[in-house]
Amino acid sequence: MKLNELSPVAGSVREAKRKGRGSGTGNGKTAGRGHKGQKARSGGGVRIGFEGGQMPLARRLPKRGFHNIFAKPYEIINLSVLNRFEDGAVIDAKVLLEKGILSKCLYGVKVLGNGTLNKKVTVHASAFSASAKEKIEAAGGKAEVI
Repeated sequence: MKLNELSPVAGSVREAKRKGRGSGTGNGKTAGRGHKGQKARSGGGVRIGFEGGQMPLARRLPKRGFHNIFAKPYEIINLSVLNRFEDGAVIDAKVLLEKGILSKCLYGVKVLGNGTLNKKVTVHASAFSASAKEKIEAAGGKAEVI
């Protein structure tokens, strides 16, 4: 059984509570909004992070470092994963997605040098760690940056 195959048992799904349909429902008159106030009004409420005028937590905490909002994070794979391929194989992001090694690849792949490589393969990736490049070439393969 998979998550997409799950469904509720017949009759187990309740109908949504209908607000403002009489006092007998327990949700009549003010319809669960209480008496007056900002949250009782149509369109009322406060923005995310608002703390009633108190200095919000996001502004009270010190900020440090730099976060590049334009960064393109690479998917990372370890060298040991490349042993699944045959000798002489050409490995790129498309092949890794087809094999199920990667589930997504938006910006590229970086190969890290964890593990050993026993196969002679050509790897096309966006980036390589120094140790990964060294180990691929030591095994007789090629590490090509695309």
